[in-house]
This record gives sequence, structure tokens and C-alpha cells, in this order.
Amino acid sequence: MTTTFASLGVPDALVKVLDAQGKTEPFPIQAATLGNTLEGDDVLGRGKTGSGKTLAFAIPLVAGLREIGVTTKPGRPTGLVLAPTRELATQIADTVTPLAQAMGLSVTTVFGGVKQARQEQAFRRGVDIVVACPGRLDDLMKQGIVKLDDVEITVLDEADHMADLGFLPVVTRIMSATPQDGQRLLFSATLDNGVDKLVRKFLHDPVTHSVDEANSPVAKMTHHVYEASNATDKHALVRELASGTGRRILFTRTKHQAKKLAKKLTDEGIPAVDLHGNLSQAQRDRNLAAFGGDGARVLVATDVAARGVHVDGVELVVHVDPPAEHKAYLHRSGRTARAGEAGDVVTVCLPEQRGDLRKLLRNAKIDVQPQRVTAASESVDQLVGPRAAHVEPAPRPAPAAPRAGGGRRGGGRSGGHSGGARNSANRNAGGSRSRSRGTRGGQQRAASHS
Repeated sequence: MTTTFASLGVPDALVKVLDAQGKTEPFPIQAATLGNTLEGDDVLGRGKTGSGKTLAFAIPLVAGLREIGVTTKPGRPTGLVLAPTRELATQIADTVTPLAQAMGLSVTTVFGGVKQARQEQAFRRGVDIVVACPGRLDDLMKQGIVKLDDVEITVLDEADHMADLGFLPVVTRIMSATPQDGQRLLFSATLDNGVDKLVRKFLHDPVTHSVDEANSPVAKMTHHVYEASNATDKHALVRELASGTGRRILFTRTKHQAKKLAKKLTDEGIPAVDLHGNLSQAQRDRNLAAFGGDGARVLVATDVAARGVHVDGVELVVHVDPPAEHKAYLHRSGRTARAGEAGDVVTVCLPEQRGDLRKLLRNAKIDVQPQRVTAASESVDQLVGPRAAHVEPAPRPAPAAPRAGGGRRGGGRSGGHSGGARNSANRNAGGSRSRSRGTRGGQQRAASHS
């Protein structure tokens, strides 16, 4: 029996919104958690990047607030989502908003890098759900612009990344300002670096769902390692990888490298935009819009885009510079092969990086054999596929002259796909459940979701 959102107890109004978006069947993390989250249980959900965690908490957040019958008050939201980056907060809000609108609820975002005047205005008008980065929300709380006393449902998304960025003290302060008996949902790829302390302190008898092994590579993702002989050959190879018709993200180590490479590719006939910490929020939004639309098929980014950036149809991720550690590799790579789609990941390295890269891939549980290639190698050509109209493929080297004795040396290597299993996860069957958890003040949440 096929599991559907309706069979899991999702209200009809939200099912209609999901149907209109082409989302008719839940992903494993959604099917696993919705039964408990819709009942009002605290839930700890663990799943790899691209597994559908955002919708897994957006649905019960909106459905739960509607079921409680919350009242909109100035400066007193009733739903809160904490996210580590501006990009992730924006994309969460994009997912939550149409669901909230269907239930008559309002949504706003709160993050730094922009003037806070509009955020103040939103709180003065009254807003139901706040999707926030910890730093700016903490500032607004200290100024008395927002109070969290009425928060019924709190979500922590990418909790491990918040820990990596040093946000745990601020997150702890924010969580402590929410009512102790509110529902709390925490979603994270891993539970290290203090995330387990958040779980113990703020979640009450949480139901744990782990649909993937921590730090596991994403299914339907194919990994490649291309070794270039020198820096000149490396740029030619990167240019070739950037030249296809589909969307692709190229990751560099530094902000300067991202800006320089985006400009160089654009000058060479491959329109590219950059994304890094030196850009203002308006510039980030503009470049992401260009990448998600028809303005550019290539995004050159630092690790600021490794989490929270979801653009449909990213078919290739290129690690122009291998990251420093394996978690960054997995999160960068997770910009492709999302939501059940397939994708390729290429790591470009020089001979002197071979040893460090081998250790990184072993820690990431990626099994792939490096290939010595040039921009003109057959395996590269096969991976890139059709080129954009303005880009010609790299010229193939002329075949070697026949040897004395008649034999001719073979051409380029064939690169076949290695690593990354292409097995789709089985969907969990499930039925509708009734909600029994009481809210503050002794109110009971209705059992019906209609």
C-alpha cells in the first residue's frame, strides 16, 4: 500500500497545496516522522542533506498551530524555526509560506546582513511563524522587539551546522526563552559537537527517527575524482566541467577564488555568478535568482552555499578545491541528487593533494578511483554532455601516429561512474494517527485534522 500525505494525517488543505506542487508521495524522513510530529510529540529527526527534512517539519508546524487555534499578536510569534544561515532561512520560509497561507497563518524571516526596520515592522503588525538565524533574533529579543513566551512549536534545523558555527550558546538562550511544554522538533544530519546536549536539555521524551546513517553519502549520487597535472590543466578542466547545459555549482576554498573564477568563466563565454560572504544580502539574492532562473547556469561558491541552497535541477557539483574535512564534502555534494533525483560530483585535484583527498573520501565513506584526465578526455566529455550554445567542447588531441609494427595506441579513457549507490530508499508505509498531546493551559489538541 502506497503511503500518502493524507494517509499520514496531513490536513486536506495542506494536501491540496502539496498536490499542486507535484508532491504526492512523502520521502522516507517525512513518512517516518509525520505520524509523531502531527500528534504533537517532540521528535529528533536525522537524515542526510537533500532528504526532505524541511517539508518534514513545515507540515506539522503549520498544521499544529492551526489546530491549536493560535492568535496573532504583535511581537509574539507562536511558531519558531531556527536555521544557521540566511540562505537556508530564506528557503525554509519559501517552503513554509504556501502551507501557512492555506491555513491563514503569516510567516516572516529574521537574519542579519540587512536593516532590521522591516523585521521590526513585521513584528509590530503581528506574525505567526518566524524563520530566524540565531544572531539577529537574539538581538531583537534583547531590544524587546520580540518575545517568545507564546511559542507553541519550535524547530531547530541543521543543528549540527549551528554547532559548527559556534551558535550553541545563542541557541540555548533562545530555546530557554520558549515555554518548556511547547512542542520541539530537531533535525540534523549528525549529533556531534554538542547537538546531543541540546537534545537532552530541550526535547522531552523525543521520538527518534534516523532514516540514514550519519555522514552517509547520498543515494543516486555518482562521485568522480579527476586529477590534473598542473594549475593550467586544472583551469582548462574546470572550464570544461562548467560548460554543460544543466545547472552546476563549483565550490572554491576562498571568497577571492570564487569571485575570480566566476569572472573568468563569464569572460570565457560561460555566464557564472558567485556566492560568498563578501556579498551583501541583496547581491546574494540577486545572484541566486540569476542561477535559479535563466541568467546563469553556473554558481561559483564558497562553503556558504554548502548548506541551505536548494535550486532545482543542479546536475553537477564540482569541488574545484577539495574541502578541508569530510562533512563539508558531503554537504557541498548534497546540492545535487536532491529529493530523489540523480546527480554527479567531481573533485578536481593536483598530484600533491592526492594523499589528503584519499583520507577525506575515506572518512566520507566514498569509494572512487582517481582518474588522470585533461579537459579533452573522453570521460570528461561524457560527463559534461551537451554544451551550452556559446561553448565549444575542448579540442581532442590528434591520434598518435601508427607504431612500427602496425599497432595504434588507444584514445582517451572511459570514465564510468563509480561510488554512490543508485538505490532508491523504500518508502515507509503508515496510517493516519490521532493527536492527543495537550497544549499549555490544559487545552487538548483536536484529534481531527480536517
